Amino acid sequence: MKVAVLSPVAWRTPPRHYGPWEQVASNVAEGLTDLGIEVTLFATGDSITSGKLDAVIDMGYEEDKYQDAKVVECLHISHLMEKSADFDIIHNHFDFLPLTYSRLVKTPMVTTIHGFSSPKIVPVYKKYNMTSSYISISNSDRSPELDYITTVYNGLRTSDFIYQDEPDDYLLFLGRIHPDKGTAEAIMIAQKSMSRLLIAGIIQDQNYFDEKVAPHLNEEIQFVGHVGPEHRNKLLGNAAALLHPINFHEPFGLSVAEAMLCGTPVIAFDKGSMPELILPGKTGFLVNNVDEAVEVLQQVVGIHRKDCHLWAKSQFSQEKMVQDYYEAYQLIIDSLNRI
Repeated sequence: MKVAVLSPVAWRTPPRHYGPWEQVASNVAEGLTDLGIEVTLFATGDSITSGKLDAVIDMGYEEDKYQDAKVVECLHISHLMEKSADFDIIHNHFDFLPLTYSRLVKTPMVTTIHGFSSPKIVPVYKKYNMTSSYISISNSDRSPELDYITTVYNGLRTSDFIYQDEPDDYLLFLGRIHPDKGTAEAIMIAQKSMSRLLIAGIIQDQNYFDEKVAPHLNEEIQFVGHVGPEHRNKLLGNAAALLHPINFHEPFGLSVAEAMLCGTPVIAFDKGSMPELILPGKTGFLVNNVDEAVEVLQQVVGIHRKDCHLWAKSQFSQEKMVQDYYEAYQLIIDSLNRI
């Protein structure tokens, strides 16, 4: 089987710091390659893969701002489509735009829907519903207007995350600094519980950071900026708990799985995919507001960190994800062969 993995080109694949879709595309490509499958990763030219890399864009448009994002995306996607006959299947991690080519090429395309940025994009998915294959990354993140062949949870390279049995006493917020992610709510939880809080992530909304985050920074509440893999692992593993007070229906939440792999329990607002990721009372807690989060903080010491690690490893590993995707590929190819 020859597989083309189409990654976004906002960031490098895998990303240097932020880029969840690029990270998952990388994990899929590397995992398939480890299985002995012939994989070509279509990504930026500075991307890293043990398979074959094919690129027409040197760097991601978020890292080289002189580029026009729409132009870069058109060049990137069309480059793969012009080579589509070389592959048995195309695995699209690039949202809805590649679907517009799907009826113009013979190679079947499977699209992982990493989330809906807006209801306005659903009509494109609906148009190609009967001729494309869709995979959701959680059962909660499904549109009732679309058909799905399966759900495949995002998988992580578990060896990249170091289990830590003895944590420090701080709480951690790890994610985009944006109202959706609830940075301000994490600060409120820390203040009300009189806990130390470290905040890590890229600033995606500068006004939000200036108004809701920066005024509260002090010795007890610190912003450490975006972090690379090594620093991220230390922050996650040494945290007493990860705070994930999201204000939107998050499709998955990689940082939640990453924290649990390090043995760190998660306190999350009960929205989106969180009930699928967290086992209440065993790997963390699901709450509805800041006050409930403060209350359950007292129970975090009763969580066995090994349970967090084992649960995440069993459900959100690269190996499990890749096997699930490979079975989906075979299902799609076999169904076409029967026609």
